[in-house]
Amino acid sequence: QSCLSRQQLLAAIRQMQQLLKGQETRFSEGLRALRGRLSTIHASLAKATPEPPRASCPALQAPADGRKFGTKYLVDHEVHFACDPGFQLLGSSTRACQADGSWTGQEPRCAEVSECRSSPCQNGGTCLEGLNHFKCLCPPQWAGTTCQYQAQTAPPAWSVTDDPAFSRQPRCVQVAQSQQCSCDPGFHMSGTASNGICQDLNECEVYQQEGGPRLCAHACVNIPGSFRCSCPAGYVLLGDGKSCEDIDECSLSQDNCTSGSTCINTGGGFQCVTPQCPPAAGDISYIKTSPFQCERRPCPGESRSCLQAPQTISFHYLPLPSKLRAPATLFRMAAAAAAAPGRPGPEKSLRFGISGGKHGGHFVVQRSDRRSGELLLLQSLQGPRTVQLEVDMAEYLDRVFQAKHLSKITLFVSAYEF
Repeated sequence: QSCLSRQQLLAAIRQMQQLLKGQETRFSEGLRALRGRLSTIHASLAKATPEPPRASCPALQAPADGRKFGTKYLVDHEVHFACDPGFQLLGSSTRACQADGSWTGQEPRCAEVSECRSSPCQNGGTCLEGLNHFKCLCPPQWAGTTCQYQAQTAPPAWSVTDDPAFSRQPRCVQVAQSQQCSCDPGFHMSGTASNGICQDLNECEVYQQEGGPRLCAHACVNIPGSFRCSCPAGYVLLGDGKSCEDIDECSLSQDNCTSGSTCINTGGGFQCVTPQCPPAAGDISYIKTSPFQCERRPCPGESRSCLQAPQTISFHYLPLPSKLRAPATLFRMAAAAAAAPGRPGPEKSLRFGISGGKHGGHFVVQRSDRRSGELLLLQSLQGPRTVQLEVDMAEYLDRVFQAKHLSKITLFVSAYEF
């Protein structure tokens, strides 16, 4: 009986072991099925959830009768606006994209400048609209800026020199019981009807006082009965008799630049320039590969300071007129085309910045497309002056720094607006 009980106990233990083994197998299979189901759900959710896009702002349009500068709408990018001649900007001239997806400032619009809207011309005068000014065409017997004076009683706002050429006797005829006198074109009657004299009309002073259209781009010289225009040294008068054009002393070989220097034409003159590569410093040295470019020599070993230094340094000289309307694109930098066309390769990116020079907020550098950037003039510069800037372009490959290129820019701002 004792032996039987032992056999029964062993059989019961074996049954329990089989039962536990079966339970363990089913539990493992359940875990594998659950793990597979969770993986499927995770993959479907990850595929359905798009990556968060880079924060950006809605696209901006150029205002009617105006222009827009800037095509990037990502955070911290700026867009600039300007109006066409004859229109004034209302709203913000510069708007920046904020992190919340909205633009700073107010929507710009261009309003037509209308000086004639207030009907400034009196006594039947006709108002003519000009660029930021108006002019009244007065009927006979009326004169003055707004036709406010009778012609014979208008005050002599423009004086005449004592030169006899600027005064002459009127032409008079007897009509019935009265005498009628008149002056040649370019002269006006001064004095009473009985002892009047024709005095030269100083067109230069008249148009300057009345705020009319500029007779001359530079200087107006009054002559008897008319006027003539003159230009400053370094400029020549054009065929229209009023505009001035710069003389290119460099192309005409009128410069005195010595051998080894290069002539750069500027407004009203020229500059002799001799770009120089930076002197060697430590592991960093440059070689001149063209009159306006230096290239860094190969870096010894893995010198970090050498690799961080500009790979190329280029020199650029730009002549500008005084008070150039802003915003205006002055200069563009572009990266070399990617090698191995057709192959996707790692993602390349560029970063631009102003690294040197005193510019006082007059300039900004921004991306123009994937492979280039541009230097913008934001505030007008009044000449004469010389402005020096350093603009750098850094290349990155999958966010890892690769190389830097430096552009040394010199602006020769003329004393004149032409």
